[in-house]
Formats: sequence, C-alpha cells, structure tokens
Amino acid sequence: MRPLTEQDIRNSFVNCSKGEAKRMFVPHDLGERPWDDLDFLGWRDPGAPDRSCLVTERAGRPVAVALRLATSQRGFLHRSMCSLCLTTHPSGGVSLMTARKAGPAGREGNSVGVYVCTDLACSLYVRGRKVPDSGTRFEESLTLEQQIARTTGNLAAFLDKLFD
Repeated sequence: MRPLTEQDIRNSFVNCSKGEAKRMFVPHDLGERPWDDLDFLGWRDPGAPDRSCLVTERAGRPVAVALRLATSQRGFLHRSMCSLCLTTHPSGGVSLMTARKAGPAGREGNSVGVYVCTDLACSLYVRGRKVPDSGTRFEESLTLEQQIARTTGNLAAFLDKLFD
C-alpha cells in the first residue's frame, strides 16, 4: 500500500458524511507505519472503543470505511477466525464489525458486517510481522503471495457489499 496522509484518509471515507470524516480519529503516526507490508491500514479509535476505521486502495485510489464493533461481544472461551486473513485468535481477538453501506442504502440505515481481527492487523499477521495472542498461526500450504491475495480478495468482497 502506498503511504497516505491524514487528509488523504479523511477525503476517502465512503460511508460517512464529510463532517463525520472530519471528526474521525486518524492515527498521528502515519509516517511510521509499515506501508510496504500493509494491504489496508486499520485502527481503533482510542476515544470511542466501539469505533474503528480501515483504509485501502481500490481502483488506484484510497477508500476509507468507518466501522462499528458489535455491541454484544460473546465471552465464549473459544477461538475465532478472522474472515479476511483467516488468522485464529483466542476469545476477544476477532470481533464483528459493521459498516454503514455507501450512498442512499447507508443513509437508509443498511449495513454490512464482517468478522475481523479486533486490532485490524491482518496484513501483519499474514506476513508474520505480528503474532496472535495464541502464539501461532495455522500452517498453510499456500505461499505468502497467495495468502496476501486471499486476504485482499476477502477485503474486496466485503467492500463490494458496501457498494451494492
């Protein structure tokens, strides 16, 4: 992913108003992010724990999405799998996040959900740059490039649903 500025990110939100995008928390350490290892940049809002964002490239331009964590998280003592990168985490490491749809459907209250790594670090898990709390990822027969392609494909499928 190419490096983005705060303004690039704010201008690229597709599922919130310009005013909401202007008030959205954007990380201040954008210059320190490992852009070459990111398929998307994701973060949690430290001032609003139920709010998250992700930004990726789509058709050569940045697309940012505002997400909400589901209000009732299950407290089961089991492992869950991220729908994007297929990393498994112990309880709490995967969350259901919902995004208001883009355009008129979103203004009518329609949304789409996805189970995703709670810390939104999918790209780093796939590349082995970050280790899940369980200490390991399942060993796969796919190459790293194939795993990255699967992750970006899963993200693209989620984004497609936002524009339906």
